[in-house]
Amino acid sequence: MYLMLYYLLVLLGFSIKMNRKFIVRDISWLSFNGRVLQEAADTNVPLKERIRFLGIFSNNLDEFFRVRVATLSRMIEFGKKAELRMHLEKNPKKIMEEIHDVVLLQQNEFNRIWIHIQKELKKNHIFIRNDKQLNFAQRTYVEQYFEQEVRGNIIPLMIESIKEFPNLHDKSLYLAVSMTSSANAYDQKYAIIEIPTKVLNRFVIIPSIDKNTYLILLEDVVRVNLKYIFRHLNYDQFEAWIFKVTRDAELDIDNEVTTNLIQKIEVGLKKRRRGKAVRLVYDKEIDIRLLNYLKLRLNLSNNDNLIPGGRIHNFNSFMNFPNVFHSKKSGNKLIAHPELTTSNRLVDVILKKDILLVFPYHSFDNIIDLLREAAIDPTVVSIKISAYRLAKQSKIMNALINAARNGKDVTVMLELRARFDEEANLNWKSVLEEEGIKVLIGVPNMKVHAKLCVIKRKVGKTYTKYGFVSTGNLNEQTSKFYIDFCLLTSKPKIVSDLEKMFKYLEHPATNFNLLNETKEILTCPKQLRSTLYELIDFEIKEAKLGNQASIILKMNSLSDEILIEKLHDASKKGVSIQLIVRGILCMLTESNKGKHAIEAISIVDEYLEHARAFYFYHKGAEKMYISSADWMVRNLDHRVEATCPIHDPQIKKDLLDILKIQLKDTIKARILDNRLLNTYVTRSKQKPIRSQHEILKYLSNKKSPIN
Repeated sequence: MYLMLYYLLVLLGFSIKMNRKFIVRDISWLSFNGRVLQEAADTNVPLKERIRFLGIFSNNLDEFFRVRVATLSRMIEFGKKAELRMHLEKNPKKIMEEIHDVVLLQQNEFNRIWIHIQKELKKNHIFIRNDKQLNFAQRTYVEQYFEQEVRGNIIPLMIESIKEFPNLHDKSLYLAVSMTSSANAYDQKYAIIEIPTKVLNRFVIIPSIDKNTYLILLEDVVRVNLKYIFRHLNYDQFEAWIFKVTRDAELDIDNEVTTNLIQKIEVGLKKRRRGKAVRLVYDKEIDIRLLNYLKLRLNLSNNDNLIPGGRIHNFNSFMNFPNVFHSKKSGNKLIAHPELTTSNRLVDVILKKDILLVFPYHSFDNIIDLLREAAIDPTVVSIKISAYRLAKQSKIMNALINAARNGKDVTVMLELRARFDEEANLNWKSVLEEEGIKVLIGVPNMKVHAKLCVIKRKVGKTYTKYGFVSTGNLNEQTSKFYIDFCLLTSKPKIVSDLEKMFKYLEHPATNFNLLNETKEILTCPKQLRSTLYELIDFEIKEAKLGNQASIILKMNSLSDEILIEKLHDASKKGVSIQLIVRGILCMLTESNKGKHAIEAISIVDEYLEHARAFYFYHKGAEKMYISSADWMVRNLDHRVEATCPIHDPQIKKDLLDILKIQLKDTIKARILDNRLLNTYVTRSKQKPIRSQHEILKYLSNKKSPIN
């Protein structure tokens, strides 16, 4: 076991002993990111994928600081007044201290893994050169590349001579430069250079005459050319250290009725760019005077999140590491859904029976094709759809625009407050409205997180309706590596419920009751929470009678304290509870006496486990649902969500089989215990099972689940 994990055990073990009934949400999340780091450390994972996992870890951590740490900072600064309805932390200062300790430990492990990966890169004849490792020919190329491609994008800031300290952007990478003269050691100047990674590739491939591949990072290209950047000044010695700033990214959308939502978001986006600094990550070799100067100007103290590291930061770029490896990945293996190959038109199949798509095993093109069909189908009169996060070049939106141009009545619920996609969704709003599409922009005080679609046809005097309910975003890019479920259906009761939800979204002030009038779809807020209570209580009742009682839950996060208490109660009464939770799990799965253990695992593998499914044995009636909602306060009480029942016996069986396959994983599953050890699941008498690969086989062959 790695030294980092040992210390993490000590740290978190101490935390759990402090009479806590729940694992702190943020510490649980850091444990999830530790599982991502485990993938980067696993030598059985292909080298390019290990590098990608380092990038994912870094990107995750950046967002964590922008949102969660920023929120805790506010709570500390403003006291109890900042403990808003979705932020239930009782001791934010203590949590911040734990976060800082864990992050430093993980950073050390990250650095260890990166050193090992660099050794592996060398074995594969791949070398990342820095500014001090170039031979004459390589340096000449780098200088020419800088002159032709980089120089025009460089704006040095002489920070000592400008009146106001520049607004250092979140997500940007900077070089802190020290200039001195060999003629006068006391003559020293400082400058800051933003590395232009938004317009240029971070990785520059240096031409080679041997069998090796040489790369240099863009910041080192700049380092090589510092003497040319500052040639007009009387300095001949240069040093530069990389650093980045993470800022508070939460948007303050107040309830001021005189300002519309769009104006609020636009103002909020401007404020975000100048949000409070919540973290400074820097090269540990940086000039101490320069570091202190940056801390002062960023209003950071030694008690804040100051993270020393190596020469390289902003590892999120490494998610797109150049494909310079000899063994190239073949890409996703897509399965043709057997029911959808029997007809030239998807609608003909859906009108006969329900279809379950499982992304990324099934192609997301099925959804795009469904909308494209509707766009040119003369019998289609309207399309209503909700969208949360869209691809930059969205084929979904293009299909809807085509439908509008073909005379269809198109309505799009576009959530403008989808975090970090606000600006993109504002742009899509303008594009869609220019095409005559009706755009709904959300509900006051709630985000619309449900992923829904209803298509209406008119044949003669008869209307028929069909659509889908999905657990994931309508995004063809993320669908390639996010695992999600999507139910295509024409079941009248389900489609009728979807229509009620859209009627509510069109007029939320007057149609709120419609959310509570759905018969099949369990909506949030209100409906899902109360129904979950009833379903859990039913299993408890059966267990008390000595009957079989079991619950299987798959989701991204489980942090709602009331539902955690109910699951604990169910377990104590004899209900079998199995959890598959990718990220946050605030539940203590082991009791003090070692009884009533709840089986909880997390699977981190090639694809992101994003789907949500809930199973209840229900006296043999077996209730199964797919959902857009995690079991968190924000989802259950402060978002519009949709949880859809599965009635088709074969689809219900398929989903249960998929859940059972995941529960048998012995390669990528980790045990979620009270101490957050992230121990891999081992079953000595069972053959090794990697669930994502087994699910691919299962969907390809429709074979029986693993026993």
